[in-house]
Amino acid sequence: MALSVYTGGTFDLLHSGHINFLRRCHDIAGVKGTVTVALNTDEFIYQYKNKQPILNYQERCDVLEACRYVTAVIPNSGGADSKPTIDKCKPDVIAIGSDWARKDYYAQMQFHQDWLDERNISLIYIPYTKGISTTQIKTRI
Repeated sequence: MALSVYTGGTFDLLHSGHINFLRRCHDIAGVKGTVTVALNTDEFIYQYKNKQPILNYQERCDVLEACRYVTAVIPNSGGADSKPTIDKCKPDVIAIGSDWARKDYYAQMQFHQDWLDERNISLIYIPYTKGISTTQIKTRI
């Protein structure tokens, strides 16, 4: 079965954890499915994290577009409110890392289960790759 999978994030300093995550998204989508990444803008990252990413939006977009597990990259144009971008994509599945399992992802994305149910969208957690993160890479540098 081919599915449309949506995920979003910053994807700064693309690393093996990101690749593992995107590979799982691709596996869920299926051979003829799609994986769309809603990439956070530099402005939103600064508002949310109070710091700029290492790579700017275009650099992060270029790297993601070169990844074989990604079908399309679009800007997360709604900032903290991801609903407009999700509605634009019309995904079957929203995939997020399991590191969000103990956080309030619904509040972060500004939607509720009813909103997902109305659109027939499933939310799935993909296991987080331990031992690698952008923060850890910055510390190594």
